[in-house]
Amino acid sequence: MDEKTFLQGVRERLACDERRAESVTFAVFGELRDRLTPEERHDVSAQLPMALRRLWGVGELDRPTSRVHRAEFIGRVRQRAVLPDDNEAEHAVRAVFAQLQRLLGSPSGLEGEAGDIYSQLPKDLKELWLDAAD
Repeated sequence: MDEKTFLQGVRERLACDERRAESVTFAVFGELRDRLTPEERHDVSAQLPMALRRLWGVGELDRPTSRVHRAEFIGRVRQRAVLPDDNEAEHAVRAVFAQLQRLLGSPSGLEGEAGDIYSQLPKDLKELWLDAAD
């Protein structure tokens, strides 16, 4: 999957334009990346097409892991993507999670690299990750 296909999937799920899809993807990627260990950040980055790596934030892979849970994660995405409320932010998170799982070849969110991401999330974010696969 290339960047255009990825963003098109986000755009369709959110009924938004390409610019908004890119902004939301950048926000979700940033929060997810910061929630993972540096090793896992590198592993995910290696799975992304070059054009999506810039949204993942290649230059920030060695930052300390942020131990946020669902409510704070959604709130941070809302702030980063300048979304009107937490419901919009959660919808955006689900859209990006779903596309990332597709990109990683994981229909359930538990296979391969997607499963490695899942294993590092707290229980409340694991639920959101799995809900996105539906």
